[in-house]
Amino acid sequence: MSNTEITWDFSELYSGIDDPKISSDMEHLTKRADDFEKRYRGKIKKPNFTAKDLLQLFEEIEQFYMDKEEIGLLARNSFNANMLLPKTKALLNKFENFSTSTSKKMAFLDLEIAKFVYENPELLEDEILKDYFHYLKTLKREYPHKLSETEEKLILEKDQFGVKEWSKLQSIWLTTRDYKVMVEGKEQVLTYGDANSLLSHPDRDTRISANKAIYGLLGENQEIFSTALRNICGDWTKMSERRKYDNPMHDSLIVNDLTQDVIDNLMKAIMEEGVKVYRRYLRLKAKLLNLPKLSCADVVAPLINAPHKKYSWQEALSLMFEALGRFDEQFVEYAKDMVDRKHIDAASRKGKRNGAYCDGWYKGKSAYILETFKGNLKEVYTLIHEMGHAIHDYYATRNQSYLNFHPGYCIAECASTFGELLMTDLLLEKSESNEEKMAILAHVLDDAGQAAFQVSARYFFEHDLYKVIQKGDNLNGETIAKYWTAGRDKIYGDSVDWFEEMDWEWTMKGHYFIPNFRFYNYPYVFAQLFVYALYQTYKQEGKEFIPKFKQLLNSGGSRTPQELAALVGLDISKADFWKLGIKQYKAFVDELENLM
Repeated sequence: MSNTEITWDFSELYSGIDDPKISSDMEHLTKRADDFEKRYRGKIKKPNFTAKDLLQLFEEIEQFYMDKEEIGLLARNSFNANMLLPKTKALLNKFENFSTSTSKKMAFLDLEIAKFVYENPELLEDEILKDYFHYLKTLKREYPHKLSETEEKLILEKDQFGVKEWSKLQSIWLTTRDYKVMVEGKEQVLTYGDANSLLSHPDRDTRISANKAIYGLLGENQEIFSTALRNICGDWTKMSERRKYDNPMHDSLIVNDLTQDVIDNLMKAIMEEGVKVYRRYLRLKAKLLNLPKLSCADVVAPLINAPHKKYSWQEALSLMFEALGRFDEQFVEYAKDMVDRKHIDAASRKGKRNGAYCDGWYKGKSAYILETFKGNLKEVYTLIHEMGHAIHDYYATRNQSYLNFHPGYCIAECASTFGELLMTDLLLEKSESNEEKMAILAHVLDDAGQAAFQVSARYFFEHDLYKVIQKGDNLNGETIAKYWTAGRDKIYGDSVDWFEEMDWEWTMKGHYFIPNFRFYNYPYVFAQLFVYALYQTYKQEGKEFIPKFKQLLNSGGSRTPQELAALVGLDISKADFWKLGIKQYKAFVDELENLM
């Protein structure tokens, strides 16, 4: 099977994007939303409304959202797989109109439930609601930041044609440009996905051309991206003030079940311990590439003497199954189910969304994965990373109710990053030479370096953005670029030379353009170091670790990150905890240097 044939099969959901059942399901869900209002508006209060009534309401809400999710899965993923098809655009627009309409109808419900829980904290101790303890606690924490029903409805309306459209514009503009790249001396006109895959090409001139082509073109269009970013961030600043958040980051701490001190300790460890180790690796890599210093085109480059192997799709699948099987056979069972049900889209096409992701499907006890597979080692790792997300979903959907199954963003990266480490073990064992081992270690250090350290730079950048907005300064493209490079230099120092075109790298980072959710970056830093600490624990405990790790995955989003860490014997509240993860990164650097 070639990667051009690896496309999604949504027939378990609907017969296609033209299936008339989609419209009838929307109509039925709209009626159910109306029914919620008739039966519950103004009635969620004591003494007549009890814990038992609240349990029944939760179960009804879960069923509603499970049904609604299936339409969203089809609409969202069909569009992301091909943004150029008018039919996928039309379906997504139709779904978003429907979603906004039903959300407005049910806005009262979120408010009244949250108020009921906030004013009756004893509900958190009620045995009837024990399975929803964490969800109740989150509602209580969120309630002070809720607005009136009218305000919440107005926000839904203005978002539909405001920040959501700015977000779509960034994604569509990025993925529908033509990028002219000199590939091994010959000019090619490429999609963003194909051009982006060349950033780790063995030929240095090709890498340089790809970097300059991508970011040069995005720089020429920076007015589009700066306008989108300015409006999305400015909108969030106003919403944060209106919702009485302490700062623009406050909401993300609630969503991620964390406190500011945990993140402060994390970033402190990065700056005090991690940066030195990362820069040391970058200097070692320069030696391996026979360069006095890395340029930005070399940061994720393969090593000169590395065997530049191309993997077929079947080879990638076989490696993934073997790596997962060495940990636990149930992981393989779930991964094979994903493949057999054709829940992966790995083909390359113009208009396909940049990057990779996994979208969980609760009712199907499964998930859908999108990536672009071209046969590189990086994409083999991407496959097992996204499959890790799917495996997490398989466990959580089987053990948690809908309101509890979504793990927070920090823990959501657990199984995915752990899968990458399992793949590393396997590939190192299969390596036939020191050069091959060094190539694998360099890839791991590159990838983890991006997740833990480059993403830390993004965290600093985002902080600076909001300071500028709150001061009332104008966020034009040049100003944004200035803060982007300032955050970047905190991490890289003088260890890398940067092309001028890289000032515009922020334009393609979709995380900054997500409507109504800020600081999506630090969860990656958290997850990378957290999983590295898990990996060390696994190496020490062996098979005894596996049931504890499964318990963590089974828990989904029903516990806080601190409680989940405790399941495997870790304590994230300690300031020195993060040094464990950095220690593992250092161990990989040491191993590479020894091989050199």
